[in-house]
Amino acid sequence: MAAKKVLFFGDFGVDDIVALMYSYYDDETEVIGIVADYGNVSKQTAINSARYFTMLTKTSNIPIIGGAARPLTGENPVYYPEVHGEQGLGPIVPEIEASQGDFENFELIRSLIIQYNYDVTIVNVGRLTSLATAFVLFPTVLGKVKRIFVMGGAFLYPGNVSPVAEANFYGDPAAANLVMTIAKRVTIFPLNVTNYAIIPDEVISDLDQFYQENNDKVGKLLKPMIDFYTNFYKKNTPEIAGGPLHDLLTLWAAVRENQITFVEKPVKIILESEFARGQSIADFRPYKTLADYPIHRIAVKFNYDAFLADFIKVMKGG
Repeated sequence: MAAKKVLFFGDFGVDDIVALMYSYYDDETEVIGIVADYGNVSKQTAINSARYFTMLTKTSNIPIIGGAARPLTGENPVYYPEVHGEQGLGPIVPEIEASQGDFENFELIRSLIIQYNYDVTIVNVGRLTSLATAFVLFPTVLGKVKRIFVMGGAFLYPGNVSPVAEANFYGDPAAANLVMTIAKRVTIFPLNVTNYAIIPDEVISDLDQFYQENNDKVGKLLKPMIDFYTNFYKKNTPEIAGGPLHDLLTLWAAVRENQITFVEKPVKIILESEFARGQSIADFRPYKTLADYPIHRIAVKFNYDAFLADFIKVMKGG
């Protein structure tokens, strides 16, 4: 089976890097481009982390695209070093010189999609600013993309940056609403599902031992990053088993979607509101006629045992 071609939009926190690590080890996933956005870190830091990843994995053939530096709202972005570390890699500081040039190569998004004859899966696991911009600039090309998977939102479920809103949608609600209005049948992975994508500590320790024994420089990133990430979550929520790997689950599902249960519902994102900014609303009423919002596919459940088993298998080289 041919590997799925993935155009990855990320804001380069720990779970973004873990998702890319998984794609590196997985024969069924081929990342054809990385769009580095502001979000967990600044755009410039995200670009440097993406370059570090491609250098370490010897995949410098993967184009890195400079994404958005701030939200469509015009606000100054807020970063989360306490969650993801100053460089988005937990405690790790990349051994790499600062990137030269501005990476203002956004047109490459359009070129890559056409190059692969639209048989591309977009996986957007950060703010939706760059994806929204791409839809505004290249609506015909983006409209022909085979599939779009987005990590974001919380449906009938608490948010993580406000009582009702998830970070990606809250960070740029205008972009999230634009994508949900223009794009057709987006597949959404909300907190309802991604909060359960936790890899147990003992699995991480076992993988780390495997990487140490095999002197796998890429694999050695895993434990320090996840330990840092998990420590934040446990300080905030002592009963949690670990840091949820939201972005890993979204990328995994793009390749293993037969392990996911979905529903199709009308979806709307709240823009500006004192209390509801970034809230994701889907019409779950059991009525024949529902709200007149665009219809999208929402993940509501995943096979955790399959997720964990596959993660271990892939991360040990298949």
